[in-house]
Amino acid sequence: MILIAGPCVIESRDNLFRVAEKLMSYHEDKTIDFYFKSSFDKANRTSIDSFRGPGMDEGLKLLDEVRKEFGYKLLTDIHDYTQAKPVGEVVDVLQIPAFLCRQTDLLVAAAQTKCVVNIKKGQFLNPADMRYSVKKVLDTRGVKEEGYEAAKKAGVWLTERGSTFGYGNLVVDARSFVIMRQFAPVIFDATHSVQMPGTEGGKSGGKREFVRPLSRSAAAVGVDGFFFETHFNPCEALCDGPNMLDLEDLGLAIKDIKAIQDSLKA
Repeated sequence: MILIAGPCVIESRDNLFRVAEKLMSYHEDKTIDFYFKSSFDKANRTSIDSFRGPGMDEGLKLLDEVRKEFGYKLLTDIHDYTQAKPVGEVVDVLQIPAFLCRQTDLLVAAAQTKCVVNIKKGQFLNPADMRYSVKKVLDTRGVKEEGYEAAKKAGVWLTERGSTFGYGNLVVDARSFVIMRQFAPVIFDATHSVQMPGTEGGKSGGKREFVRPLSRSAAAVGVDGFFFETHFNPCEALCDGPNMLDLEDLGLAIKDIKAIQDSLKA
């Protein structure tokens, strides 16, 4: 299975490497296709006063250091089409944020790199409509076929991260896993799916106690991979702390997932 894990945002070199070194067991696990994730710029924070990260130039240097030190494949997100080319020269997967999942210029620019393109489903979007976002990447890469196998071969993934449910809340509809797997391999973003947007006075809250149950649900339905943001102390994290898992709980979540996947193979 695909596993994407790491801190939400690059807080500092020390913190980045402190998390990275604790994830080596997943990189060494032959049953896991592991990608280290962290953002150089959280451009869509609720408040202008919120921490965003070190920026693209410094962030890419630090991510490249992680690759050289640990041998990890890398994933990070881009928010503007001009970022695709320089970021794509450093990382293996370009992630399209959920709010930007229909932005044609951004998708086309990402598709013009050699990277896998991971498109997060918008919280506002019908999962069936993600086929059109996938098609923008496929068309740019000269692929006329559509469907799961075509997208997998062309390096296009979709990620479920919850749907808006009133104000300040998200809900995960497990039908979206089945629907979106018609179009591309599907990742379940378990930590962002428990966010409570804007509920903590200029920043988002979250309920991390639901990360493991929702992950078990996704494993039972069937997905291609999982996305977890993790931190050695989520309560002190500078971004998305309320919905991040600590490193020990990440291990328990992976254990749960593997047990369910193994039982389905029996």
